[in-house]
Amino acid sequence: MDFDDTPDEAAWRQQVRRFLEEHRSTLVDPATRHDVAAARARQALLYDHGYVGVTWPEAAGGRGGTPMQQAIVDQELARIGFPGLINLIGIGMCGPTVIVHGSEEQKERYLRRLLRAEDIWCQLFSEPASGSDLAALRTKAVQQEDGSWRISGQKVWTTLAHLADYGILLTRTDPDVAKHRGLTMFVVDMKAPGVTARPLRQMSGGAEFNEVFFDDVVIPDSERLGEVGQGWQVALTTLMSERLSLGGGGTEIGAGVDAAAAHLAARLGAQSADRQALVRQSFGRAYVSSLGTRYTGYRLLSALSKGALPGPEASAGKLAGTVAARQLSDLAVRALGPEAVFASTADGENLWQQSQAGLPGMAIAGGTNEVLRNVIGERVLGLPAEPRADKGVTFRESLAQSGS
Repeated sequence: MDFDDTPDEAAWRQQVRRFLEEHRSTLVDPATRHDVAAARARQALLYDHGYVGVTWPEAAGGRGGTPMQQAIVDQELARIGFPGLINLIGIGMCGPTVIVHGSEEQKERYLRRLLRAEDIWCQLFSEPASGSDLAALRTKAVQQEDGSWRISGQKVWTTLAHLADYGILLTRTDPDVAKHRGLTMFVVDMKAPGVTARPLRQMSGGAEFNEVFFDDVVIPDSERLGEVGQGWQVALTTLMSERLSLGGGGTEIGAGVDAAAAHLAARLGAQSADRQALVRQSFGRAYVSSLGTRYTGYRLLSALSKGALPGPEASAGKLAGTVAARQLSDLAVRALGPEAVFASTADGENLWQQSQAGLPGMAIAGGTNEVLRNVIGERVLGLPAEPRADKGVTFRESLAQSGS
């Protein structure tokens, strides 16, 4: 691909840059960095000027722009140190699922509010007994005589569930077919009776993950996404969008190579000549990995801008991005020692503590490294599928086989 902006892209970049500079004090104010109301307001400001949902269809509340225009917005936001959109899960995962599989009434009701962060969304997939094996989920949805559905079960590791207004919920509606075939997806009101979200404290100190309980929660059939029993196909839309948003589109995972370079450069002079050489060599390897991930993602964006659909390439991008982020994160620990690891940046954030504590979760989000390698092996390289003991049996029979 051509790494230079086209004339149109250069003009767009200048437009975005001017706007961000005009509103920099609001968008990167350290005092409101972790304030939820301020985060909603920041996203609304960006949306109202056309910088959120850039690639979404205009009919869905977006701008109808190109993936490269979105990439430019992401680059310019990173350049000013923007803390990130609060509704990134809604924009990158839930919204695209509603666009593809939702009814016109659902699209009208939800999408614009999602883009402005008037409603925060979460994705309710993983369960205590079904993490990597998502199709083995047990949360049960039973249809009532009036057509509504009664939901019972538990989800876990649900990001922002404690703040969310809505979520997309994958359930089991038929245990007497193969596990991938008996699933159905819904939009769930996270404030509905019977929904309980409990934050899980992480070693990073944060608590954005949650366990969520559904105790006889009633969902109208009008909130179903896709056909009954076709939830796996709907979930694939979500998963491909998630992997693209987590590094498959040229974005970096973790601290980022530019932030790492600045942090290392500020502390390198205090090290011995031998240690400096080690740091430079290690950083060079991590930098090359990071750039490889970035530009492979840009190549995917170029394909998307020509009408291609996101495929297994997004899995490769997410996998490579996680590996590169781990290289950068480990670098300071190995090369600079505790005096650098525990130093904070000007805004009080600790780059390395956050990265080390947060990356294990990021390596799981959107599919573990092992799952992504299976996707690449089977769908890209054409290797034989991994043996499955539950193949050819119903979900109920698979539970009996496992003694569950």
